[in-house]
Amino acid sequence: MLLELSGRTKYALMAMLELASIYDSGETLQIRQIAALQNIPDRYLEQLLATLRRGGLISSERGKKGGYLLSRPPWKITLLEIVNCMEGGDSSENSDEGESVSVQAISTVWQTVKKAADDVLEKNSLQDLLEKRNYLEQPVTMYYI
Repeated sequence: MLLELSGRTKYALMAMLELASIYDSGETLQIRQIAALQNIPDRYLEQLLATLRRGGLISSERGKKGGYLLSRPPWKITLLEIVNCMEGGDSSENSDEGESVSVQAISTVWQTVKKAADDVLEKNSLQDLLEKRNYLEQPVTMYYI
């Protein structure tokens, strides 16, 4: 399928999951901690976190106990916000003026696909994603007869 998350967005979501997992504790996570937990290169993660901070999704605290934390509760951050922050927002306002009828038809269908994907991302919060991850991390019990 053509609709795929970029590596950049996947890593950002993984980092956000780590921050969501400690949200209730009020603690922060440092870059090296997140990088180790999710196997993301430190330097690359630093760039991603800077983008998320500029986007208002996370904040940082300085000092010995400093690090990063979510700027809002994970149930109030949609996956669409994170994706748009990392991918540069909504670029769906492309003009088809001057394009062939075929290109206009393709664009119309593609905009419908994009809207459907955005709707799913808007309906799912970071908390929902965390709960899915936690569920998948549970060991599967096998019963043998």
